[in-house]
Amino acid sequence: MTEQLLDDYADGESAPADFMESAEPFRRELLAHCYRMSGSLHDAEDLVQETYLRAWRGYGNFGGRSSLRTWLHRIATNVCLTALEGKSRRPLPTGLGAPSSDPTDDLVTRPEVPWLEPLPGGYVEDDPSDPATIAASRDSVRLAFVAALQHLSARQRAVLLLRDVLQWRAAEVAAALGTSTAAVNSLLQRARAQLKDAQARGDALAEPDSAETRALLQRWVDGFERYDIDSLVQMLTEDAIWEMPPFEGWYQGPEAIVTLIKTNCPAKGPGDQILLPTLANGQPAFGLYMVGEDGRHHPFQLQVLDVVDGRVAHATVFFSDDITGLFARFGLPEDPATRTR
Repeated sequence: MTEQLLDDYADGESAPADFMESAEPFRRELLAHCYRMSGSLHDAEDLVQETYLRAWRGYGNFGGRSSLRTWLHRIATNVCLTALEGKSRRPLPTGLGAPSSDPTDDLVTRPEVPWLEPLPGGYVEDDPSDPATIAASRDSVRLAFVAALQHLSARQRAVLLLRDVLQWRAAEVAAALGTSTAAVNSLLQRARAQLKDAQARGDALAEPDSAETRALLQRWVDGFERYDIDSLVQMLTEDAIWEMPPFEGWYQGPEAIVTLIKTNCPAKGPGDQILLPTLANGQPAFGLYMVGEDGRHHPFQLQVLDVVDGRVAHATVFFSDDITGLFARFGLPEDPATRTR
């Protein structure tokens, strides 16, 4: 970002001396906003860069008619709307509309689908002095919520996020989007109805740092590392879901999930898998390392868990062609032996 600004300055554009100092504190929340809009961390980073570039160029005309935070979010929202024109939504396998899969069938990838991406925990706005802010911030980036947003049009997403997440007034949203207050209210009503139909269940999720959740997560780790896969049955809700983008199938119920893991996981016994904890989308997550032919453990998959009433209700398991790069995003080492739990 800074290099881009310096390049423009070298081309003769004037650089407001105090812009970056004033605007930089909002970078993380702008990235979270662009992630909610786009469903992609990679896209969100590019969108934030474009936001800062446009803001930097227009800062001389800003004039303080609103707060800097509001002005930046307004620019970011319109940058997102422009970028999303003509683009496909980013679903999870459960959002493709197909019924749950047979766990004994072959796994099929859909590399052409622009899958929803996870968000590292460090991008969530956690103010440790305000538990209510922490909860609201986490809920606004829950995987289920962001996946449900993908069912909305880009403008519906924008209206819902500005009104319900950022708590803007309808008139402010109308001014930002160049439309009427009546149109904003209509878009919001339809967006809330569709979001409800998508069955986002973020409000029911347990906080990742509660004592009950920590105990469950330790049993989860033990089950994988000891290869006691059958023990997972007791940790899953009756209607638990397991999905694995970029594989198109999804699986429901403890028996189906356990069968899937036993049938398709390359692990054969205790010690083949190591799990290290992290946070994704404000939720508990694990980097799973699988033993290789060289006898060492290598990055294999990123598990993001929905915990409800002391059990795992949903596991979204991300695979990637650049799994080492994905792990690095979440503060996970390439070699699990180098990190102390």
